Amino acid sequence: MPPRRIIAQVLLYVLLVLMALVYIFPFLVEISTSFKTDGEAAQNPVSLVPSVFTWAAYERLFANSDFPLWFANSAIVTVFVTLGRVFFDSLAGYALARLQFRGRAVVYGALVAVMSVPAVVLLIPKFLVINQLGMYDSYAGMILPLLVDAAGVFIMKNFFESIPASVEEQARIDGAGSFRLFWSVVLPMARPALITIIILSFQGSWNELSHFIVSTQSPELTTLTKGVASLASGQLSQGTQYPIKLAAALIMTIPVAVMFFVFQRHIMNSSEGAVKE
Repeated sequence: MPPRRIIAQVLLYVLLVLMALVYIFPFLVEISTSFKTDGEAAQNPVSLVPSVFTWAAYERLFANSDFPLWFANSAIVTVFVTLGRVFFDSLAGYALARLQFRGRAVVYGALVAVMSVPAVVLLIPKFLVINQLGMYDSYAGMILPLLVDAAGVFIMKNFFESIPASVEEQARIDGAGSFRLFWSVVLPMARPALITIIILSFQGSWNELSHFIVSTQSPELTTLTKGVASLASGQLSQGTQYPIKLAAALIMTIPVAVMFFVFQRHIMNSSEGAVKE
């Protein structure tokens, strides 16, 4: 390899390492600070090695706050929303990709239009609808409006269109209906898209904040995002108290990180090999 090319590659790797460090450093500070005392965190907040290692922040978080309740509420909402989006997004995506019906193009155009509307614009109409339907300040109001999202339908539609229609012909000849084709033939082949929807739905519902602000007000229905936001703003504590705030943020990050690293290798798979020549 020519010397110039070696130097160029070394410089490239150095640049990539520096960029990675810049990206990772805040997370390292978060982990380190959560194990510090309040005084040390206030005096030297960016040090990566605590001089006194302590679990005090985590003990206070679980013993002196409603953090376990926040976690349970977020888990309940996230599980139901993720399951609902996987089912309903895939159903709607298959209908738009395979079924021929009047107004199909209009429905698809409306779907794309919804994706272009900022979520903040819909907060007040969402509150009015939830309140009018009698779902305000309940699990129903937290879960039902999130069961379908336009982006998920868009992803599933495009993936179903990439699957050759010939894989469904034999099942049609055997008498399978549209739902049987969807459930038994096409859906198992859509595993990469389904895993993508699972990850996006889990992350989106776990980190959702604006919807829960307009759909609930009871402390018993507070989710992690609302609880940690109030904790970070100082409503539940006095002074800086960086360790307890970053401990809450760290615990909140773990489920999403685990979900992503477990399923990431399946995202880029395709339906190649589904049809034998």
